[in-house]
Amino acid sequence: MPDAFTTQVLDVTTGSAERIVDLTRDCASFLRDVAGGRDGLLNIFVPHATAGIAVIETGAGSDNDLLAALHTLLPSDDRWQHRHGSPGHGRDHVLPAIVPPHATLPVIGGELELGTWQSVCLVDTNISNPDRQVRLSFLG
Repeated sequence: MPDAFTTQVLDVTTGSAERIVDLTRDCASFLRDVAGGRDGLLNIFVPHATAGIAVIETGAGSDNDLLAALHTLLPSDDRWQHRHGSPGHGRDHVLPAIVPPHATLPVIGGELELGTWQSVCLVDTNISNPDRQVRLSFLG
């Protein structure tokens, strides 16, 4: 079964503010290049201890709502035992327990099978590390 598993790494710069980055187009482009119309699975993985992958609606305020909810759940204050980096940085290390660093999604006929309003997003609350990698892997 040639080309059953293919992977690519995206370099993503998130900047100096908390951000949600829509990766849906990158995922679709990757699948156009490698899926060849096949069914399979797309795994999205961010190999960082302070970032996650979410499947959410974007552009209608949900991305900002998610950041606000994370501030409520994980305030950036001095309560965290993990204290290196910017103030409240310990919260960033707890983030992947709430927003996991991966998602595995169905691919049907070579295309990502998402709901009407769903997008694949990188969630990055760590303002001290603006350079991220995201690994896309297709198993078909």
